[in-house]
This record gives sequence, C-alpha cells and structure tokens, in this order.
Amino acid sequence: MSLTMTTRPLIAWRWLGVPAVLSVLATVLLAAPISLFGLRPPEPVFPLALSFAWAVIRPSILAPFVLLLLGLFLDMFWGGPPGLWAVTLLVPYSLALGGRGMLSSQGPAMTFVGYVVTIALAFAAACGLCVMNNLGPPSPIALFWQFLATTLLYPLVIRLIERFEDADVRFR
Repeated sequence: MSLTMTTRPLIAWRWLGVPAVLSVLATVLLAAPISLFGLRPPEPVFPLALSFAWAVIRPSILAPFVLLLLGLFLDMFWGGPPGLWAVTLLVPYSLALGGRGMLSSQGPAMTFVGYVVTIALAFAAACGLCVMNNLGPPSPIALFWQFLATTLLYPLVIRLIERFEDADVRFR
C-alpha cells in the first residue's frame, strides 16, 4: 500500500514570486491613461490583496520582505513618499497574521469580512500617514472607489488561498 501525497510542496517563487510579479504587471497595466466617457477606472491596490492572502496561507519570513519591495515599488510608481505603501501593505499582513487561526477555519463569507476589515484598516493607515506627512487628506470619493476596486479583488484572494492553503500542513 503506497501513500500518495495529495498536497504540493510550498515553493516560495510559486506562492510569493509569481503573484508579486503579476501584481506589478496589473498595477502598471491599469495605470495606463485610458478613459471611458471622460472617466478613468479606479486602480485597485493589488498588493493589498496579496498581503491578506499570504498571511492566511502561512506564516513566512519572506512575505513581509516581498511586501516591503512591492510597497516601495508603489511609492515610486505613484509618486508617494517613500515607505507609505510599504507600511500600508504590512498593516493588513500583520492583522491577518494575528487572526490567521480564526480566518483559516472559516468559510468564504467570514474570510470576506476579514478581508474587508483589514483592507479598510490599511486604507485608514494610508490616510493617516498622508495627513501626518503634510500631503493632506486624499479625496474621499477617489479613496472610496479605490477601496471598492481593491475589495472586488476578493475572488483572486480566495483563489490564491485555496490553491496553497493545504500545501504545508505544519502551520494548520
């Protein structure tokens, strides 16, 4: 009788590297100056979705460093102060990592609630950092649309979680 392993090993470039590169590409693609009826589509913050998913999948020493690099990329790409998005990406990661035990045992509906709450707190942290840096508060309407667009990334988050959640059972 042979035991077959039904889970795949968790290789860092597959669950961290590939989504990070796709996140950068999606950010650049959606920043293209395309408008429809004079309106530009909101730009979701793709790395925020990754910060939540990576914390729920498993604790890792590499994930915060990749989030730091993604945050510095967003700072340079969008012209923000250095460190703004790096800190903003680490907020939901730390919150989701703290509640990981509860989030990983829940269904998709409760995971969605956890995702929305952590993303809302990340946007609140970004607003607070903008105000403290004397940049002034962001436009509430633009902030709402960007929050909504980032929230709509939840199907990608749940797909990433489902794909890799059973890869390393030591952290279950």
